[in-house]
Amino acid sequence: MAILDILEFPDPQLRTIAKPVKNVDASIKQLVDDMIETMYDAEGIGLAATQINVHKQVIVIDVSEERDQALVFINPNIEVVDAELHEYQEGCLSVPGYYEEVSRPVGVKVNALDQNGDAFEMQPEGLLAVCIQHEIDHLNGKLFVDYLSALKRNRIKQKLQKERRTA
Repeated sequence: MAILDILEFPDPQLRTIAKPVKNVDASIKQLVDDMIETMYDAEGIGLAATQINVHKQVIVIDVSEERDQALVFINPNIEVVDAELHEYQEGCLSVPGYYEEVSRPVGVKVNALDQNGDAFEMQPEGLLAVCIQHEIDHLNGKLFVDYLSALKRNRIKQKLQKERRTA
């Protein structure tokens, strides 16, 4: 397994739309393992392949307290089943150090493949539902800062660029 580099906003590669995985083969299983290790190393709760500059529809998530229940979603498809919006404080490994309120649907249904290529469906709630929506946004080239005002988004972009220049 390997710890991979995570792209940071405003890297244009984060805007690339991921392509579906055709076969869950050894290379995809290795990608999943590397993504899980990278997510844990970065102390995140979710990671999309887009964030590591791999443009395939793969996300990993672990919202468990013990950090030992990683979930894998390959070619995830999401459907809103309860459109009522709820605000959640979101952060992102690609926008380090910034947290903002984002409104997302309360109820969703997700269809995907697991790391073995087997299809499954779930109706997540709470933090898991938010995290799945956040990571699927990454696969579509969207970041949580896109839900913010242009002023806030630009302020975050400028601060991150300044931090990188002084690092």
